[in-house]
Parts: sequence; structure tokens; C-alpha cells
Amino acid sequence: MTKKITILDYGSGNLRSAQRALERVGADVTVTADRDAALNADGLVVPGVGAYEACMAGLKQVRGDRTIGQRLAGGRPVLGICVGMQILFERGVEFGVQTEGCGEWPGEVSQLHAPVLPHMGWNTVEAPKDSILFDGFDADERFYFVHSYAAQTWAWKAEDSRLPPAKLTWSTHGDRFLAAVENGPLSATQFHPEKSGDAGAQLLQNWLEAL
Repeated sequence: MTKKITILDYGSGNLRSAQRALERVGADVTVTADRDAALNADGLVVPGVGAYEACMAGLKQVRGDRTIGQRLAGGRPVLGICVGMQILFERGVEFGVQTEGCGEWPGEVSQLHAPVLPHMGWNTVEAPKDSILFDGFDADERFYFVHSYAAQTWAWKAEDSRLPPAKLTWSTHGDRFLAAVENGPLSATQFHPEKSGDAGAQLLQNWLEAL
């Protein structure tokens, strides 16, 4: 059965490349800011590029933060990509400015400490054995990253969230950071699956099949 996916258009993200990548693996994709479409889709994708503060401003303008929360309250899947992952945390800190995020996950997004920033290019990840997103991947599989900021710790405790325990995937660029999180209906990747070739397509297909 073809899955209906809405990519949330809030003025940030590689919307068309994400659309093409999802259509490649058989999804029926709509790119829109329409709240009803975002609420009623089988899956909602929240992309994001650029500054955390600007992404949150755009997201709030279309009430995307509320849409995400409402979907998750009903157990309906959401996938964040790049800054679309970062804004799911409590806050982001860039250039000394702290911005409140969606607060679906506790913790902070901050700048990586690395010899070269941004972290741009292909890198491996350390996924848990029971991962759904990374099911079928070899340990040396690479994904495409473009970022200078990331969540570098995981502060979730069982009593903090209505969501089940998370499956955490890590990567390293100077600092160790979260490359992906799978937390019940809420999943996210710091890398860009839509830019990650066949590996990214397989990950998106894994997500679709789990909806």
C-alpha cells in the first residue's frame, strides 16, 4: 500500500530533493505548509537547513511545532532531517544565542569541536543492533553530513517522556554526536538521507515500511 507522506514546508530544507528521494522508494509525497495535510499523512517529514533560530521561527510561523506535538500525541510518525532533527531538542545554542526548540527530547544542540567545520561529507555511523532505520546496513556504510552543530549527549530518562526508550545512533567528527534517534513514532537523522545515495534511499524505505 502506497504511503502518503507530507514534507513540511516552513521555509527551510531541501524540499524537492527530499521529495524526489521519497518518491524514489515509492511514497506519495506532498510538500506543503497545510496543517491538515501534515496531521493526516501517514508520515510527516520535517527537513531543515541553516540556523537553528531561523528554522524555529519558520516552524512556529506555520504552527509546525504544534503539528509535530499533536502527531506524536496520537502515535503518528515524524521524521526530522538535519536541523529538522536539531529543533526536536529543548534548545539550540549558536553564537552565544540560545533558542527554544520543540522540546520533544531533552538536551541541547551546540557546536562541534573539530579541526574543520562544517562537518561536510561522508561518514560512518554506530547504529544499535535493533535499529529499524539502519536494518540491513553494514558497519562501514556511509551517509552524507553537512553541519557544524549537533546534539552531543542524550539526557532522556524514562520519566521525562511519553515516548518509549530511544535507539541511539552515533557518529564522530571531532566530538562524538548523535547521528540519528529512533524514539517510537519520532525518528530523526543528523545526516541527509536524500543526499546519501542508495544508502539514504534504503534508510527512507526502512522508515516507510515501518509506518
